[in-house]
Amino acid sequence: MSVAAGRPVSLAAEGKQRSRHDLTATASEPVVVSVLVPARNEAENLPLFMEMAEAALSHGPVNYEIIVIDDGSDDETWSILQTLMERYPRLRAIRHRGQRGIADALRNGYLHSRGGVLVFYPADLQFRPEDIPRLVAPILAGESDMVTGFKQGKYDKALVSGIYNRMSRTLFNVPVKDLNSVKAYRREIMEVLPVRPDWHRYMIVVAAAEGFTVSEIPIPLYPRHAGRSKFGIGRIPIGALDMLSVWFELKFGRKPLLLFGLLGAALFLLGFLTGLVAIVWRIVAGVGFRPLLNLIEVCLIVGSVLFVGGFLGEMIAVQRAEMREMRRRVEEEMRGMRGRFQDKDQTDA
Repeated sequence: MSVAAGRPVSLAAEGKQRSRHDLTATASEPVVVSVLVPARNEAENLPLFMEMAEAALSHGPVNYEIIVIDDGSDDETWSILQTLMERYPRLRAIRHRGQRGIADALRNGYLHSRGGVLVFYPADLQFRPEDIPRLVAPILAGESDMVTGFKQGKYDKALVSGIYNRMSRTLFNVPVKDLNSVKAYRREIMEVLPVRPDWHRYMIVVAAAEGFTVSEIPIPLYPRHAGRSKFGIGRIPIGALDMLSVWFELKFGRKPLLLFGLLGAALFLLGFLTGLVAIVWRIVAGVGFRPLLNLIEVCLIVGSVLFVGGFLGEMIAVQRAEMREMRRRVEEEMRGMRGRFQDKDQTDA
């Protein structure tokens, strides 16, 4: 995917400089904002969602596209999308044959999108499309790199969400109240996100850790229009483990030797000093102490293993960095190829 080298002051201005392969099917202006909508079994919600989105976005100052990712739905979601695409030229649809999760859906939507600003918006109409322009406005104005919505209104699991957000703010020191909500963000942020399930919940954390500016605006929350929530109480332990995983990744993912090397060296030193004490005790007092010998063995062995593990982690971290760069270049080349094909189709037409 082609990405600007620096952060533009105005993505609206950046959009006007994009090449012809960024054009939508309905306008001669380039796409500036891509709304990514993961949807699983949302056949009842999508027609109204698209109607509201078209009313809210069609007359704005920048050009939008809406990409709905059908994440393995087993209802009429895909057939509904086929019908809606005939009615709404701004709509594009992607289909996952099986359920792959929101993180993968957002990743796939990003790969097929053309806008410099991406928006994560669910299809259940708990958030109304009319609030999307407010969400992207600070980014278009160059005031922020990422904007998240702070939910306003009553909703299920408010207690769990409050605990989760409080723990996240304490652990990661991010300047927002609500991490798990609708978001708008610059395209560049997707490049720094790890390709792992469920990490979309920590996009704000990773973006802030990478130096992107993050802000928050209040967004009204409404009851679901139809269907039921896909998330139950069983997600709580998974979310807690993900939180620890993200913390470890941000702290030591790039420098694992910093953790394992220090722990290994400390244990090895403790075992060495304990050995010296045992030797002196044996010489002076003529007494051998078996538990002390066991402690020495454990410290030396575990310390050595941790230290070697740290070195192996360093090599893996280097490989990950190289793979991330290769992925960026491949995606950029794929985007260029897709653009050339679109240019050719428009020329032939």
